[in-house]
This record gives sequence, C-alpha cells and structure tokens, in this order.
Amino acid sequence: MATNGGIIGKSNKSSFGKCKVTSTTSTGSTTITTQPGTRLVETLVVAGGGSGGGGNNPEGGGGGGGGGFRTASCISVCGNSPYPITVGAGGASAAGGARGSNSVADFTSNPITSTGGGGGRKQTGCENMPGGSGGGGGSSTSGAVKGCGNTPPTNPPQGNNGGTGGGGGGGFYAAGGGGGANAVGADATPSTGGVGGAGTANTITGCSVTYAGGGGGGALAPISAGAGGAGGGGAAANGGAGTAGTVNTGGGGGGSGGTSNGAAGGSGIVVVKELNKASGVWSMQSQFSAQSQGTWPRFIASYTLDYLVVAGGGGGNPGRGGGGGAGGYRASGYGPSPLRGSSLTIEEGDHTITVGAGGALGDKGTNSVFSTITSTGGGAANDFNTSACAASDGGSGGGGSIRETTAGGSGNTPPTSPPQGNNGGTALPGNPMPCAGAGGGGGGATAVGAGATPSGGGAGGAGSPNTILGPDTSYAGGGGGGGSKGGPTAGPAPGPGGAGGGGAGGGHSGQVSVAGTPNTGGGGGGGADSGHVPTCAGVGRAGGPGIVIVRGPSAVTFSSNPGPSATISTHPGGDKLAKFTASGTLTVS
Repeated sequence: MATNGGIIGKSNKSSFGKCKVTSTTSTGSTTITTQPGTRLVETLVVAGGGSGGGGNNPEGGGGGGGGGFRTASCISVCGNSPYPITVGAGGASAAGGARGSNSVADFTSNPITSTGGGGGRKQTGCENMPGGSGGGGGSSTSGAVKGCGNTPPTNPPQGNNGGTGGGGGGGFYAAGGGGGANAVGADATPSTGGVGGAGTANTITGCSVTYAGGGGGGALAPISAGAGGAGGGGAAANGGAGTAGTVNTGGGGGGSGGTSNGAAGGSGIVVVKELNKASGVWSMQSQFSAQSQGTWPRFIASYTLDYLVVAGGGGGNPGRGGGGGAGGYRASGYGPSPLRGSSLTIEEGDHTITVGAGGALGDKGTNSVFSTITSTGGGAANDFNTSACAASDGGSGGGGSIRETTAGGSGNTPPTSPPQGNNGGTALPGNPMPCAGAGGGGGGATAVGAGATPSGGGAGGAGSPNTILGPDTSYAGGGGGGGSKGGPTAGPAPGPGGAGGGGAGGGHSGQVSVAGTPNTGGGGGGGADSGHVPTCAGVGRAGGPGIVIVRGPSAVTFSSNPGPSATISTHPGGDKLAKFTASGTLTVS
C-alpha cells in the first residue's frame, strides 16, 4: 500500500476526458475548451486540399494534391483550458491550381500543423504545386514536372507526390493526378489522365472515414480523365471543369480539360478526442474529488445498431411540373445489398434523432439524421415558369418541367457511399400550350425518375424495400410527373408515383395529383396544366415526411423523449426497435 493511500503501480498521467470527440469543420480560426478532468488528447489534423489545374486547350490540368494528413496521441493539455484550432480552406478554383490552406491544432505541448495540398499544374506554372501532398503535373512539352508532397517534411510523412503529366506535341494531352495521404498521384498515360492518390482512413470519430485523397488529372478527348482518389479527391474532366474535392476531407480538386478553371479543393478538418486514462498511483482524496465532479472514468457500454434513415421527400410542382424527388435513403441492412452501409457502434446515453419534413409545393424536403448518418431531403420538382436551381438536387433529384428546365435534378447530392438516391427524369417540352408536354418523374432510392413521353408524364423512380421492422415495406419512391389536357383532346396522362410512397401526378379526366406518403420520404406528385383541368388536378403536392428506425440486440434498452415521437417495440426474434416518425431523443442503455 502506498503512503498516500493509493494503490502501488506505475505512475502515469491520469486523464478523465470521457472520450469526448469534438470535430471542427468550419474554415478559419476558433478555440476548443477541454473538460475539467482532461489531461491528454488525441487529434487528427487535415489541411485543405489544393485545387486542380485549369485546362489550356488541348492540354489538361493536373489534379490538386490532398491536404496534409497528421495524427498525434497522448498530447498533454490542461483541464478547462482553451486551445486555438484552425481549419484550412480548400484551394479556390483557378486557372493555375491554388494551394489549400493549413490546418492547425495549437496545443502548447505539441502543436500540430498540416500543410495545404499543392495546386494542380497548368502547363509550366508550378509555384503552387508542393504541399501536404503535391499537385499533379499538367500536360505540356515539359509535362514531367510534378508537385512534391510532405512539404515541409514531417515524420511520419503528411502526404505524397503528385503524378507527372504527358508531353504535348508528339506526346499526349493528359495531366497527372494529385498526391494523396496514402499514395502518390498516378502519372498520366496515353489513354487516361492520372488517378488521384488514395487518402488515409481514420476512426477517431468512431466511424472509419477516409481523408486527403488527390484529385484526378484532366485530359481532352479521346483520352479519359483521371478519377479522384479515395478520401474526397475530385474527379477530373474531359474537356470541361473537374469535380471539387469533398468538404471536410481535404480532398484535392479535379483537373480540367479544355479551357475551364480547375476545380476547388475540399476544406480540411480538425478532430480532438479527450482521452480517458488512469494512472497506476492516485490518492484516495484525488479519486473522491474526481468521483464528485463526475470526471472519474467509468465503463461506458456500447452496442452495434442497425438503422434506416429516410429524409423528407421533395414537393411536386404545378403547370405540368415534375414529380418531387424522394428523400435520401440510407440503411445498414434489411434492404437491397448494394445499398447497405455499415452498422454503427453507439455508446449508451442520449442521441438526437431528426426526422425530415416533406417539402411543400415546389420545395425541397429536409434532412433526417441519426448519429453520423445524414440523409438529404428530396429535390424539389422544377415547374413551368422557373429555371432550375440547387433546390432540385437532393437525396433523389426532382423531375424536370416542360419549359424552363426540362432536365431533372441530380440525386445522391451530396454524394454518399452507398448512394442515397437517383436523378430526376427529363420532361417532355410542350410550349406553346395547350396540347403537349408533361413533367419528368422524381428520382427514387433504387431507380432514376422516368422521362416524360407524348403519352404520359414520367413515372417516379422506385423506392427501396426494407424489412428492418419485420414487414417488407418500401421507402423513398419518387413523385410522378404532371400531365396535361389541351382543349377537347386529352394530352399526356400523369405519371404514376414510384413504389415507396411516391405520389402520382395530376392530369386529364380529373386525375388529382397525390402527396408523398407520410413517413416514407416519397416525393409529391406533379400538377397538371391547371388552365385546362380541374384546379385540384393542377396543384403539385407536398413530399412525404421521412422516418428514422433503429434496431439493436436484445441486450439493449431503448426509450424516447418526447414519448409520442417514437414507437418502442421488440421484434419477434428479440431485437429491440425504435421507430421515429417525428424528431426526438433516443436513449440507449
């Protein structure tokens, strides 16, 4: 027995951080304040990715380098103390690739700085190419230049070199991929631009997330553009603008072909985990004090849980408008295997549940959220008089309209893996009035919205079946496109809604448009031409609200607050079920 009343053992620094994780995602400078009992932290610091290089017809621009990727553990800190944090922005879209900004976790005992990713090269300009990972070389007569990664050097290295571009003239017009945290960017070849280097996976947040992938190298047809590296690297373009790096991953932007600017890099992220660690020796007085303050480590149970998270469906639009896109569909099991994500490990305690509302007429649905899973609201349908806007993109895209914007909105926006939805369908143009034209169908979880034809509006894309509650129920169907009636002759018929709660469109013979089914995330049906059919048929309808379902093993206990927001039950096989049809709090114990 020690003289201080403690237990004899190796003396280590104690830390009672409760394993709290703080993710800082907004670019710029801020502070985090440690908990009173925290003495040790772990951190992940990812800088902003570099932007891709612009094209210079016919040369392609190099891919942007991934932001510097650094981790550190057992950093000594003081309890209840502020520490400066900086999250680096991605390099801005530019003709010559721009370097990303640094990210910093400024702990007094061990400050960690990750360097912004290098910009992709345009022709011979290379001043911005070095960085956390280097930018890819452009295609020109001196295309062998590439950006150096791990600049300035760190140990372990924070990134890798970019790939080399192809020479013009008698060579080929393709650029190198940007370097990634885990791999160099690929060199261009005569058939393709270089693929961005792969990023590195990390589990500090509790889920495995890959960061700091490089952007793909641009090219001009017939040469293929390079793909982005895993970890948010943006794909390059063939003759146009590339894809931006994913936000909060530090992914490099894709290089461009033609004469477009390179795509922007993705912003970085700083994650801090306050550690639980008990020393081998402590006094009874210090142990009693820690217990009194609630900072003494205790066992926290965790459970592997399955989920179904469906966002609110998008609203349909009148005037032979499209059907609303279905809310984003994300599930870990019990549905089609290609759409199954990974189960979540969830600690006991309270967890916020957000159930997204369906979009009103012409509005986008709202997101549904459980833990780290966010499903995006369904895209709003385009209508007769309004140009397309970002609101038509979403979990699944809204359908196109007959005049201003015939194309449907994009699904799986922002992108998830597996994808959360599909694109909306294309409308059949029909102007001047009154005879022709019909709206496109909204996208669904398993299928794109159908395009309209002379005989009818587009059908909503099919949703996904899922048996997480037991019965086989479909969710996230797209809304049907609106039809028409011209004079005494019936024009295109309305489109049917997609299986999974998608509402049917309105049309001739008094066929009334239908709202998305509640708690399926179905898109609302598009309205018909209200000047030639009964008013009720001409109205676009609202999307259906979403739903969140959580399923756990028999050992877990679920409860909800407020009570009416959820139905708690037990599956015949013994698993516990929590079905939320409104936002609330899930308590896991």
